[in-house]
Amino acid sequence: MAAEPSVLRGPFLIASPHGPDIAIPGEVDEATDPYRALDGWAAVKSYYDLNGYVVARGLIPAAACDAARDAFASEVKPWRKSIYRQASAVPERNRFTEHGHVLNSILNLQDLSRSDFPRFREAGLAVVTHAALQRAFAAMAGEDVVLVQSMYFDGNPVTWAHQDTYYLDSADLGRMTGAWVALEDIRPGAGRFYVYPGSHLIDMRKNGGDFDIAFNHDRYKRLVIDVVRSHGLRCHAPAMRKGDVLFWGSKTVHGSLPTTDGRDSRASITAHAIPASRPFLQYQSREKRLRLQRINGAAVHCPKDQNRLANRAVLLVETAFPRLFNAAKKVAIKLVTR
Repeated sequence: MAAEPSVLRGPFLIASPHGPDIAIPGEVDEATDPYRALDGWAAVKSYYDLNGYVVARGLIPAAACDAARDAFASEVKPWRKSIYRQASAVPERNRFTEHGHVLNSILNLQDLSRSDFPRFREAGLAVVTHAALQRAFAAMAGEDVVLVQSMYFDGNPVTWAHQDTYYLDSADLGRMTGAWVALEDIRPGAGRFYVYPGSHLIDMRKNGGDFDIAFNHDRYKRLVIDVVRSHGLRCHAPAMRKGDVLFWGSKTVHGSLPTTDGRDSRASITAHAIPASRPFLQYQSREKRLRLQRINGAAVHCPKDQNRLANRAVLLVETAFPRLFNAAKKVAIKLVTR
């Protein structure tokens, strides 16, 4: 954590993914904040449908946010073994920034071992399965949902501009909803979450062929920026306070801005949910079988549950032979998306 700030009002100029600097607010302006004026879930859903995203202020209790951060600090940061990571989807050891923030984010809190991470797993899942968050997901989907993925961020990996649908979605493309939960007040220099409002209405090339994730991922990344520029889209990075949640659709272009002050952490949890009535799709072509558990009343997909012996064995093999696993994964993805 950085030292306490003096003044945060801003605006602050930060480089955007499509080139020009953008002005982002330092803190929430109570008088002009558009999200505070949304009265009821119908109004929230209307804003979400129109813009491709929306912010729900104070949705998660501060105590739940603090519990997740404290447990992460005590159980995850000292951990010296491998954990599945968000950016690579493979097991890695913690990688730290020069200021001590974990840079490689954790993938799927629900898969963590109860014996290795008892407090962190419980506290993290208390956030992603929180009743208020589940009600919000249901409002966006128009029905009950299944939580298909979760992630924990400490440092900022600087996520590229992308649509989630390229990687995962509901079988009805566009119906998956993402939620980014701020576990602390996110400072301007920490690497704010950003969205491009209106981008959810633009159809892009699907995963496969010249734009497949296995061998042409960089081409897809360039395509997203080209589309943003050609449509004149504007980057928004709302001020986020502890307990605020930013929701976005799977076709909405989003990512994280660069870090300008390495002292700042961006403690946050991301969750993705799909309508319970629809299958789970990977790479816009492959239906994934859901491995469901009921956690705190919520339906949660646990693809690599480390509380199962078989999955722990796979983790050991992946850790021992990462290059072999990565090569095999690329071939498998190519076969699926071609």
